[in-house]
Amino acid sequence: MDEYASLSHTKWDCKYHIVFIPKCRRKVLYKTLRRHLGEVFRDLAQQRECKIEEGHLMSDHVHILISIPPKYAVSQVVGYIKGKSAIHLARTYGERKQNYVGQHFWARGHLVSTVGRDEAVIREYIRNQEVEDERLDQLNLWK
Repeated sequence: MDEYASLSHTKWDCKYHIVFIPKCRRKVLYKTLRRHLGEVFRDLAQQRECKIEEGHLMSDHVHILISIPPKYAVSQVVGYIKGKSAIHLARTYGERKQNYVGQHFWARGHLVSTVGRDEAVIREYIRNQEVEDERLDQLNLWK
């Protein structure tokens, strides 16, 4: 929280931890789309004057730490990113054998949590989420 962004009459630092999933939790995110989607998300966020500070695509969900100006609603930005990325995926990968359903790639809804002073903790959580999921999966094998 050392640096604040500014609009014409506002200084702000609004960061959110956002999680959303593909419809039916399709596991295709790791295959051909994982590397490509990060760049798509960054471009779409930039079009709404937002910045993706941290992000990680898991096998069945997406974690993003995003900075959103106060003039936009969080749901508006998330809806924009999910909608436009689904359209992009349908156009790019729709002609292949895989079943991409166009605008219905992402499930309805998302999780949003404000960051506040816990930004370092949330960044670390997003970075290590994959390792933690693998560890929990290994523990569940013995049950």
